[in-house]
Amino acid sequence: MNRKEFVAQQMNRAFQLMADGLNLRESQAMEIADLYEGWATGKAYATGKIVKYGVNADGETQLYTVLQDHTSQENWTPDTAPSLYKKVGFTDSGLPIWTQPLGASDAYNTGDKVSHKGKEWLSTVDGNVWEPGVYGWEAE
Repeated sequence: MNRKEFVAQQMNRAFQLMADGLNLRESQAMEIADLYEGWATGKAYATGKIVKYGVNADGETQLYTVLQDHTSQENWTPDTAPSLYKKVGFTDSGLPIWTQPLGASDAYNTGDKVSHKGKEWLSTVDGNVWEPGVYGWEAE
């Protein structure tokens, strides 16, 4: 490993530690999902830790919250062990939690459904970057 790779690896770890210590709301955590540490086998996980594993339906990094202290095992992956992990960014019924789009590339489209501030919303426009309740959304 050359010096640049070593420094990059250290910076990546620093960002992971920083993300762990921020104690963000789910919607905020999703905005920096790639900064979280990836899930690994044989690792002791504490309740409340957030890890990344796989991608969601939109092709974005998926985060999971650890629900109980345990040591991970190969057959207990976050996407297959609901007693150990909860998918971040989705309600218990599977509805995505609204997050502020960064631009046109991740804007909501007509028909997209989200949860925001305890309500379900339906996007009524394409390229929707507005917060539900402001413009371009109907409460369900």
